[in-house]
Amino acid sequence: MQKTLFPDLIVNGEKVPNSAIAQEAQNHSAPSGKPGVAWRKATDAIAIRTLLLQEARRRGLEADPAEVAPGKFETEEEALVRGLLDQAIDVARPGEDEVMAEWLKDPSRFRTMPLWEVSHILCACDPTDAAAKAEAMARATELTKLALENHLRFSGLAARESDCGSKSNGGALGQLGPGDTVPEFEAALKGLAQGEITAEPVLSRYGYHVIRLDAVAEGQVLPFDAVRQKISDAMEKAAWAEAARDFVDQLIASSEISGARLSAAEH
Repeated sequence: MQKTLFPDLIVNGEKVPNSAIAQEAQNHSAPSGKPGVAWRKATDAIAIRTLLLQEARRRGLEADPAEVAPGKFETEEEALVRGLLDQAIDVARPGEDEVMAEWLKDPSRFRTMPLWEVSHILCACDPTDAAAKAEAMARATELTKLALENHLRFSGLAARESDCGSKSNGGALGQLGPGDTVPEFEAALKGLAQGEITAEPVLSRYGYHVIRLDAVAEGQVLPFDAVRQKISDAMEKAAWAEAARDFVDQLIASSEISGARLSAAEH
């Protein structure tokens, strides 16, 4: 079916097997019922990889697979592409003035991690169990209503109703930083003001949470010396990515490609 629906991919006279595109398509998302979107994305990706491999071989490069994890090495094709980009792309590290200028655009972007002092009430359930989930949601909704009516009742409600061990401390979890809790819980914290309670229960893999942000210590703005290296690395990485895109654009412009919809600056 794929051969009928999609034209063959041919890059500078080299025909790419449909099996290679089918394998690559597994790495690309597509709307439900529209597998052709993933196929087209895969075709473009394979076309670019083929161009890079052709150029690496034209330059006479030899694969030298690097170890990317303990006992795991690059494939020969991955090593060839890496070797080509290492040879073709030379990006200078930004100068001190450039790094300073980037920092001065908005120093508040660079802060220490915030700390949140948090309390919660957990209505535990298995989110994959529809009946248990509905029951926990009903409990959490009622507890949210009671907590919002009188914030001072929160600790008592937690001590009586919570399914978390923190109930012995009135629901207090102490201080939390980024990454200390599940993503859904942390996302809710970021949307709360100090002293605020979530307006609706928050679902995580543990069940439904009613959350109160007791206090927050915003991260402090870091001085330039503390972030100089981080900014420099980010700028160099961005410059390298732009140079790589330009290099691929040059290959596309000088090649004959059919079966893909590549054009410069679209990848």
